[in-house]
Amino acid sequence: MDRIIQSLSAFARPDQLLLDEPMSRHTTFRVGGPADVMFLPESGEQAARALAAAREAGVACYVVGNGSNLLVRDGGIRGLVVALGEGMSAIRRDGDIVTAQAGASLAKVAAFAQTEGLAGLEFASGIPGTLGGGCAMNAGAYGGQLSDCLIDAEVLMDGEPRTLTVYEMDMGYRTTRPLRQGGVVLSARFALKPDDPGAIAARMRELNARRRDKQPLNYPSAGSTFKRPEGRFAGALIEGAGLKGRRVGGAQVSEKHAGFIINVGGATAADILGLIRLVQDEVQEKYGVALETEVRIIGEDK
Repeated sequence: MDRIIQSLSAFARPDQLLLDEPMSRHTTFRVGGPADVMFLPESGEQAARALAAAREAGVACYVVGNGSNLLVRDGGIRGLVVALGEGMSAIRRDGDIVTAQAGASLAKVAAFAQTEGLAGLEFASGIPGTLGGGCAMNAGAYGGQLSDCLIDAEVLMDGEPRTLTVYEMDMGYRTTRPLRQGGVVLSARFALKPDDPGAIAARMRELNARRRDKQPLNYPSAGSTFKRPEGRFAGALIEGAGLKGRRVGGAQVSEKHAGFIINVGGATAADILGLIRLVQDEVQEKYGVALETEVRIIGEDK
């Protein structure tokens, strides 16, 4: 890894490089072994240079946000992790358009729009992810999704920055062209509608109250563990299979919402993966439905 560290040091400060960094500090599951090298870019240009350096050095490279839809195995990550966070979290308004960098949390983008009296992102106020990851997977909740108001996004495609319109992003249910083709979202623009800030805030409070009432927010998790099968709901299938409360080690199918696997204390990634497989097997056996994980799984077993 010396070569990649040397390459990154040529354009980054020492505090932007973290060695043997525990990924449990960077995932909402609070599990995961160490990454060989983590880089914290402060611009899209730095992110692009880091990815190019990894390619030149023949080092595997992973781009993450705040780890809210991520499960890292207990052995950690061999290679480079580029973490888009506070260093790339600027948000601004231009008329009725809000532009945000990839490292800004969706909650902060929604809150910014609310204070500016711009409606359309209320559904995103409780989604525990960053804008980059959210755009890459077309995050959504309560009947809204980012494709509803996205204008375009700046995306690294094959190492080159490109501006993709919402149509070129080819956004579907939890999928986009960048996600399928290994692109990295660096920033995005959203077309919003003027509205009373108080009315926007009231809608956000209502949605977040519904979220608190139905979801196990008091435990570490990665949100919905499984994608919604066509015409069905993963949580209902899991509950129907009698799996609410089922545990493997410190991992549990939430008793509040069966679509969530939670860390009830001391869980390992192996526990969570074992429970995911158990749920998939039992739902397949009972209903003939193959549940596909929504959470991204990377890294090596211990």
